[in-house]
Amino acid sequence: MISVVSPAPDDPSLGPFGWDHLVRDRWMAAVAGADVTRVDGGPLVAGRVVRTSRRFTHVATADGLVQALAPHELEPPPVAGDWVALWDGGVERGARVEAVASRTTELARRDPAGGSEGQVLAANVDLVLAVFGLDRPVRPGRVERSLVLAHDSGAVPVVVLTKVDAVDDADAQAAAVRALAGEVDVILVSSVTGAGTDELAGRLAPHRTAVLVGESGAGKSTLVNRLAGRAVQRTAEVRTADAKGRHTTVTRDLIVLDGGGVVIDTPGLRALGLLDSAGGVAATFDDIETLARQCRFRDCAHGDEPGCAVTAAVAARAVDPERVLRYHAVIAELAEADQAVAEAARRPRGRPSPPPTS
Repeated sequence: MISVVSPAPDDPSLGPFGWDHLVRDRWMAAVAGADVTRVDGGPLVAGRVVRTSRRFTHVATADGLVQALAPHELEPPPVAGDWVALWDGGVERGARVEAVASRTTELARRDPAGGSEGQVLAANVDLVLAVFGLDRPVRPGRVERSLVLAHDSGAVPVVVLTKVDAVDDADAQAAAVRALAGEVDVILVSSVTGAGTDELAGRLAPHRTAVLVGESGAGKSTLVNRLAGRAVQRTAEVRTADAKGRHTTVTRDLIVLDGGGVVIDTPGLRALGLLDSAGGVAATFDDIETLARQCRFRDCAHGDEPGCAVTAAVAARAVDPERVLRYHAVIAELAEADQAVAEAARRPRGRPSPPPTS
């Protein structure tokens, strides 16, 4: 008979990690449906994944941090932010993740290795902080793609513009980003002076979880250190020639803030491949999709078709033609992703996927 250690909803050890009665209910449901045939004595305890590596899953429990193995057959594979049921066999037998609680949200991108499956970056997050450093050009396409992923996660997207102390035109750059972000909040911060960090911290307290995503050198880890009030993440100087930073964060780390809330820092993301993001596209390009509903033909491709409201808006300079081109590129990428998934489903099991084309 397997015993279960389920902390109270207001447990002071797991509470700072976000444990409450809703998480407890999901965790108990996961335990009830878990295959515990591998468990040989000892209880199942609750914990939240703070980091994963190729071999180990690091889990915060009421008794401290535990380094555990996750069986290959475990679905879904645990990621930072997951709530898991853990069997701890002690020093001699080690620890093992036996179940993963259902997720409220998950931030995922297309596999950067070229596969058809998605790669989950973080789970159970309330906010997705898309971080951009103003010490380099903020690319509109990168902003839009970040927002597509954020919207599609089910969490609330927020754009964070860092290093405002390093430039003279921060307000102008912020205005350009707000024109892309629609109703998404844009917050300007300086990890040097602390400007804007109180506003950001206020959105996390008391028990909300945020994941930071952005390119290497955008200032994510420095911002985490500022929010935490101490050096919890390594940082590195950014090359002045091209404003690019080294990958000082190589894992996804969940960090509890003293002032309340949790942040998940992630390595710099070069690729933001989209996968099944139709909802995120609609939310990010709401202006274009609203126009598209006014087109004469329902299957309008927004090219040279008669009665195209999108083309008319471009001609009237009401919509940036470059934004329309980026919209088309995103739609084409989603179609390609759908095709890859369909081909993978038809492929006999055991046959490897063809290598991605360059």
